[in-house]
Amino acid sequence: MVALVEIEKPLMIDTPVFGSAAAAAPHHLASEAGRAVLAEGGNAIEAMVAMAATIAVVYPHMNAIGGDGFWLVHQPGGKVHAIEACGSAGSLATIERYREKGHDTIPARGADAAVTVAGAVGGWQAALELSQSLGGRMPLRDLLANAISHCDAGYAVSASELRTWPQQVEEAKLAPGFSEFFWPGGEQPKAGARRKPDALGETFKQLVDAGLDDFYRGDVGREIANDLDAIGAPITRADMEAFRARLVEPLAMKLPGLAVYNFPPPTQGLASLLILGIFEKLGVSRAEGFDHHHGLVEATKRAFAIRDRHITDPAHMKVDPANFLTDAVFAREAEAIDRKRAANWPLKSGDGDTIWMGAIDGKGMAVSYIQSLYWEYGSGCILPKTGVHWQNRGVSFSLDKKAVNPLTPGRKPFHTLNPAFARFDDGRILSYGAMGGDGQPQFQAQILSRYRFGQNLATAVDAPRWLFGKTWGAGSLSLKLESRFDPMLLARLTAASHPVEEYSEAYSDQFGHAGMLLKHPKGHVEATHDPRSDGDARGI
Repeated sequence: MVALVEIEKPLMIDTPVFGSAAAAAPHHLASEAGRAVLAEGGNAIEAMVAMAATIAVVYPHMNAIGGDGFWLVHQPGGKVHAIEACGSAGSLATIERYREKGHDTIPARGADAAVTVAGAVGGWQAALELSQSLGGRMPLRDLLANAISHCDAGYAVSASELRTWPQQVEEAKLAPGFSEFFWPGGEQPKAGARRKPDALGETFKQLVDAGLDDFYRGDVGREIANDLDAIGAPITRADMEAFRARLVEPLAMKLPGLAVYNFPPPTQGLASLLILGIFEKLGVSRAEGFDHHHGLVEATKRAFAIRDRHITDPAHMKVDPANFLTDAVFAREAEAIDRKRAANWPLKSGDGDTIWMGAIDGKGMAVSYIQSLYWEYGSGCILPKTGVHWQNRGVSFSLDKKAVNPLTPGRKPFHTLNPAFARFDDGRILSYGAMGGDGQPQFQAQILSRYRFGQNLATAVDAPRWLFGKTWGAGSLSLKLESRFDPMLLARLTAASHPVEEYSEAYSDQFGHAGMLLKHPKGHVEATHDPRSDGDARGI
């Protein structure tokens, strides 16, 4: 019999190191926008607004200003702030409306998919107000200048977009504005294609002149509302005018040597923290072995069971999510895990697509930020007067009144989005996160656990990843793995009854785009972004 020998850790990859500040994003033009702001003396929030605007232009299949955003902001030497910038269902978005149209579920594409108000720009506004209270002074004109320049000059369609085929492609092509903007002539762009979003550029210029509030309560808001009404979306101008991003209390928990932060409901941030807490109780001591990966998979199952029973719009929550972040809960859930065999699991699907970006400045302000359309290409709707691409986040609502997340006007949908942050007892601070629907908590757990087991940032992000369950573009209920895992590990997982499905790709978009930035007490910053994306880390 052949002994099952496992690789303890992969070959180390050098992590970029910067003198005092850095930015990381899944598109190099966004990370460059952040670096430029940091080089001009801007803080991490200001850098992130510039990055968020730029990536909304050059990575439109993954995110847009017609989507939502979530911020974690570490105040130098102090508090971690959370900004919730997610919109609610429109006042016309009723179960009866969709039932009368013959729908059993909310459509994923088209005007009926454009269910919720877009919160991202309101989040930028709230973040800049926080920035100003902490000494930020860069004008909005400078922060949006990079995004505007890419609208005016045009940009190359990214490699990620070229390899991203929309789910329900025929429905996407019928969404108002989709074909004209994304697939002129009805065909996906080819390598070397360029795009020039003139209407979006004019919208940014108007926001520079009138302020970000104009997106909701000014001329831009009026045009957005008129376009949404014209295509038949269930969002009114009053819905746009009523939106405000808000500061909320982040979720936090203590692990040996560090405190970890994530976002509260309506996001699945609780699940991300639960995975880490449950896994800690398993007492695993090294990376890449069976105990490491089996333990994380089984902790994911336990965390998702709690998530699916409880997480909804916080106004409708029946329990305090912080009550689950205790040693007693972690120990109880870990005790239910079989250390040698996989538990059966009827996991629900959770599609989703987004971008995660991070920034840390010279003073130690750190940002972990997610901006999203939900599915790749969102609703597919491009509003003609403003060029705004609208999300389909409302797909996560149910048309069953008894469901955990039923469609109701004014209700916030469940979000897979959850930016993460950690503060180590020795003074290191870590901004980290990933895109990928249900995969986000799983990818966060893999990269953070690998770092804690001794891998550097670049190695932890580069290393092969797995994904349990159904998510973005992958419908089978299995344990999916990239091809670079040790075959002996796959044999052990299979023998333990995990439904292993090995992908042919060494690096696949299905396993998320992740990033990590770490500032040391002496001031230097390590930063990396995923080789699976079109991005990088840049700094000063």
